Amino acid sequence: MRRALEMMVGLGLGLLAWRASGALLPPAGPQGDLNHPGDAGAQGISPAEHAGVGASEQTLRESADSIASYSLRVSLDPAEHTLRGEGTITWRNASSAPQRELFVHLYLNGFKSDRTLFARGADGGFRGGGGVADAGHIDVDQFFIHELGEDLWPLNAATEGDPEDATDIRVPLPRSIEPGETLTIDIAWRARLPSITLRTGYEGSFHMVGQWFPKLARLRPDGSWAHFPFHHLSEFYADFGAYDVTVDVPDGFRVGATGELVAEARSDGRVFRTFVQDDVHDFAFAAWDRFEEATEITPGGIELRCLYPKGHDRSAAIELEMARFGLEHFGRLYGAYPYRTLTIIHPPERASEAGGMEYPTLITTGGAWFLPFTGGRFLETVTIHEVAHQWFYGLVATDEHTSPFLDEGLSSFAEIDALEALFPGASAAAPRLGIAVGLDAIQRVASLDAHRNAPVAQPAPAFATGLDYSALVYSRAATIFRSLAGAYGDEAFLRALGEFTRRFRFQHPEPSDLLDVVRESLGDGAAEALRVALFERGSVDYVVDDLVASGSPPHLLGGSPVPVEGGHGYAIVRRRGSVALPVFVDLIGEDGRIERVRWPAREDVAALPYGGPSPLAAVVIDPEHRILLDEDLSNNASRRGGSLIAFRVLERAVFAAELALLAAVP
Repeated sequence: MRRALEMMVGLGLGLLAWRASGALLPPAGPQGDLNHPGDAGAQGISPAEHAGVGASEQTLRESADSIASYSLRVSLDPAEHTLRGEGTITWRNASSAPQRELFVHLYLNGFKSDRTLFARGADGGFRGGGGVADAGHIDVDQFFIHELGEDLWPLNAATEGDPEDATDIRVPLPRSIEPGETLTIDIAWRARLPSITLRTGYEGSFHMVGQWFPKLARLRPDGSWAHFPFHHLSEFYADFGAYDVTVDVPDGFRVGATGELVAEARSDGRVFRTFVQDDVHDFAFAAWDRFEEATEITPGGIELRCLYPKGHDRSAAIELEMARFGLEHFGRLYGAYPYRTLTIIHPPERASEAGGMEYPTLITTGGAWFLPFTGGRFLETVTIHEVAHQWFYGLVATDEHTSPFLDEGLSSFAEIDALEALFPGASAAAPRLGIAVGLDAIQRVASLDAHRNAPVAQPAPAFATGLDYSALVYSRAATIFRSLAGAYGDEAFLRALGEFTRRFRFQHPEPSDLLDVVRESLGDGAAEALRVALFERGSVDYVVDDLVASGSPPHLLGGSPVPVEGGHGYAIVRRRGSVALPVFVDLIGEDGRIERVRWPAREDVAALPYGGPSPLAAVVIDPEHRILLDEDLSNNASRRGGSLIAFRVLERAVFAAELALLAAVP
């Protein structure tokens, strides 16, 4: 969450460089035909036009294959910050291979000491890097498998190969569990929450309870286990199932949780609330005796519930508004939200590490009471981002450990798209002094040089620092997806992404599945550009190399251009870098006439002929700034006699100012 606030305040100045480029273009004159083959839909989509995007013939799956289901009862002691739980896991071997072992995640043990893998990998470059003031842990007391007739929890359970860590536990089985066979596992455990850190923990009487129970790792269809120790930069992965969870708290505590509240009872000063939800792969809850509450029902019948601190009424109103819009917007684009509830938790200000997180049917936001009055759209951004996760994590259920860009990058893309639909050109902050700040510019500047350090598409633990993770998985990935939409058209890309989410609803897709859908929808060139940008540190820089006022272009450049009879000049343009995205180029005559052509940019260099009635005077590559990956905007335009724009110095100065602001934000 702190990262989002820092970017909102600091990186917003990046749009100034964009505004400078547009301000220095020559005045527009009569334009030629801008509708060239292949550019359909390549301009931005207005909010009204969004209504027509996202339709697909793909039939939505109504439910998930229920593989790991949990019926749990948990009691919270808010004074000691402890949990005591018991229940039953029903697990089915849905793979094609017999199994002689199970793997169980004990994520809370990542906070057990300063020697766990989580603690050893933490740095100050991302959330949770400040360490844990008060340790947390989880101890399993029972793991009795009925079909095998014995308790199989290992003594001194620890992560294999790492005795200091106990977050990834192997449970050997006495016999093979055949494909299709089901196990019924009775479990009991005790846990203590850490002081608030990285998505979970306590602050005073506020408790954010995430990754709090013994949780089976996901078994892939081929019979391999997707198990891993808990790393500082990694999130989670699990099979779908049905959850039936009773949360027992002292009277006076409000609880927000995954799923629908179906029962509530009181006894001996405590309240027992039962929440149920099918077709999900996790369960989290928050409990606090100082929550305020606001609710509403969406036009689609979804119950929205916001739990928030006193004095944050305006924040709660914004979050409910954004949740309502997000569910409708994303549902239209990516397939209807299939659940009956969505709960929003706004943690108290001293529990900010609990904010900005997603769980099935539950999200956390956060921020100070005054944020709604600053003009920045922080609350809108964090709420929309977390709602987007209900699709890009929740419903498609990608592996957040091995491919974090599939959920964070796509959610960041969806966040920008949604807020641009609501606030065109001003998605990051309300306009001030005639300057509008967009999230596109923020993400572009935040990721400008990040690809030089590492590729986007790699497992979370492979990132050297939290700063690399943040810049690549969030910002760079979002910039790549926005650039693909810019090159091939917003509508076309949104349809492709809608096809992906519909086809792989409840299916745990891999990066290759996304590439396949892009190839089917947008072509081989788009899929290859996406692959190179994600997996190979790909980059692109468009350059106007030269322009000639008269004559036809030479044949030795860019293949064999067709001479224009009576031609009045040509431009030589280059693509530096390995990401080949098509781009528009404006050829501008002395009379102000603009010829817009679409350069496929498959080749490194091309000569583009100008056929206007007057000599060629200027050239502008990507005049609408659709290819956000373009590394250097100062070489995108030229006129006879010199550069049309020269603001790279300004851009870098702005970036330096942003870094200074980042350091100053608390």
